[in-house]
Amino acid sequence: MLTLLLAPFRVIINFIFGALATAIIGILVILVGLPKLLLPIPAVQRGLSTFANALFRLWGYAMSMMFRLTQPMHWHIHGDAQLHRDRWYMILCNHRSWVDILVLMHLASRNMPMPRFFLKQQLFWIPIIGLGCWTLDMPFMKRYSREQIARKPQLKGRDIATTQKKCAKFRHIPTTVINFCEGTRFTPEKHQRKNSSFKHLLPPKAGGTAFTLQTMGEQFDAILDITIVYPSDKRPAVWLLLSGQLRDIYVNVETIPMQSELIGDYFNDAEFKDSFQRWLNQRWQHKDEVYEKLISRADNPPQQ
Repeated sequence: MLTLLLAPFRVIINFIFGALATAIIGILVILVGLPKLLLPIPAVQRGLSTFANALFRLWGYAMSMMFRLTQPMHWHIHGDAQLHRDRWYMILCNHRSWVDILVLMHLASRNMPMPRFFLKQQLFWIPIIGLGCWTLDMPFMKRYSREQIARKPQLKGRDIATTQKKCAKFRHIPTTVINFCEGTRFTPEKHQRKNSSFKHLLPPKAGGTAFTLQTMGEQFDAILDITIVYPSDKRPAVWLLLSGQLRDIYVNVETIPMQSELIGDYFNDAEFKDSFQRWLNQRWQHKDEVYEKLISRADNPPQQ
């Protein structure tokens, strides 16, 4: 009963803390971006990008603090622990909740390079977030549809070339690129509608992952297959976090060595496309089994 009575106050505290941390650090990042825009000198821009990345890590620490701000938090992290801040990684992750992003920020702030997202071009115009992401060199992607390419064949391959040019900046700053391969958050309704062959996951979308590897594959030291599980509860994880009722998070991390066979032209090479889809589906079948083991641990914690 006391937990329910305190929940509204915890929501207010967590929400205000998260909003203020995002606004303050976001504005500081943008202030770093102003001289970066005005001084197009590579050495200066690299220095400013490094400073902006340090501010981004500070935001990661702030988001990590939210997990213990109004609640006792227990992390159950299994699998590989030999990660380094000075490497380049790509993450393949299941997507259960908006909290997933904060979980990955928590992991990154500890022992990984700060993550980057491939963003839709329209997101650039979101106040604070858009300019902040631009300062952090996150690629804003403009994808062309088949109809657009059919009308203007010269557009074919331009999205990849443009993104590769933008991602060249990541050679100077260790980076983790995040891919939520399911493309959307898991819900039982989506699971049923998509007729998923996996017990706990939606079918993975191979195109985005293949595009990332085609664009940046030679820069990655490894692929991190990360599985996130929250203890069974019908309420959304984001509500449990804000209300101080999310007490345990289970995470499994597996390191997959980077292989040249995973880099190819997914959209124009039919043989590579079939091969890549088989590889990703095999990873997803393995991830489904890992999820089953983690949910069993979460539902049956060891007695103290």
